[in-house]
Amino acid sequence: MSSPQPVVFIHGLWVHASSWQPWIDRFEKEGYTAAAPLWPGEHDTVEASRAHADDAADKTIDDVVEHFQTIADSFEVQPILIGHSFGGLVVEKLLGQGYGAAGVAIDPAQIKGVLPLPLNQLRSSFPVLGNPGNLHKAVSLTEEQWRFGFGNALSAEESSALWNAWNIPSPARPLFQAAVANFALHSEAEVATGNDDRAPLLLIAGGQDHTVPETVVDATLRQYRDSNAVTELITFTDRGHSLTIDHGWNQLATEILVWLRQQSLGQ
Repeated sequence: MSSPQPVVFIHGLWVHASSWQPWIDRFEKEGYTAAAPLWPGEHDTVEASRAHADDAADKTIDDVVEHFQTIADSFEVQPILIGHSFGGLVVEKLLGQGYGAAGVAIDPAQIKGVLPLPLNQLRSSFPVLGNPGNLHKAVSLTEEQWRFGFGNALSAEESSALWNAWNIPSPARPLFQAAVANFALHSEAEVATGNDDRAPLLLIAGGQDHTVPETVVDATLRQYRDSNAVTELITFTDRGHSLTIDHGWNQLATEILVWLRQQSLGQ
C-alpha cells in the first residue's frame, strides 16, 4: 500500500498556524497526512507568538519561501501545498519553482504583474503601509482593523471571536514588498507564472474579501494565461478573508478535496 499523500498548509499574515487544525483533521480523515508548519520566527502557540512579536519581525517573502522549500524537501514525495493570503503567494512561488504535487492559493496576496488596487484593499493594508516605520517590525491588527480586513462578511460576534483566537503579530515587510512589486525590476513577489511544467494550481477568491478582493484574484488568474499547466479558479461569492477559519471553512475544504481528486491526488 502506498503512503498517504502529504499536505502542507501555509497560513498568511496575522493568523497563527494552529488555526489550520480543523483542516488537518478533515484531510487526515480523507486519507492524507497533513501538517501546518510555523512561519520563521513564529512560536508554537498564539500566546507565545504575541509575547515575542520581535522574533517574527523583518522576515521577507523569500525568507518564508525558502523555509517552506526546506519543509517540502523533507517529504519522500512532493506535498500538496495549500496556502491562504500571503501563504497563497508562497504556494504560487513554490509551484513556479517546481515544488508541490498541486497547489491551492486561497485569497492569494498580490503577485508582481497584478494591477488592480481596489479601495477596500488599500484601506485594509493602510494600518501597515500607512507607516513606513513598520517596514522592519512585526505588526498586529486591532479588533476594528481585523473586522474590516477579515471579518466583514461575518457577525460582529464571530469576527471578534476569531480575532481573539488567532490574531498574531506578523512581519510587515512582505506587505511592503508586494505593494511595490510592479515598480521594482526584481521583486520577491514575482512568480514564474509561465512555467508549463508546474503542478496544477487552484485559485480561490472570496467575493466579499476586502484584503484580497475578487478582482485581484481574477487578475492573478490572467497572469497564468501563457502557461499550459492546469490553472483554475473557484469564487465563493459570499465569503470574506476569514474563509479558512470561520464557520464556513468546511465547505471550502470540501471543494478543495473534490478538486484534488480531479487531479488524481485523492483516495
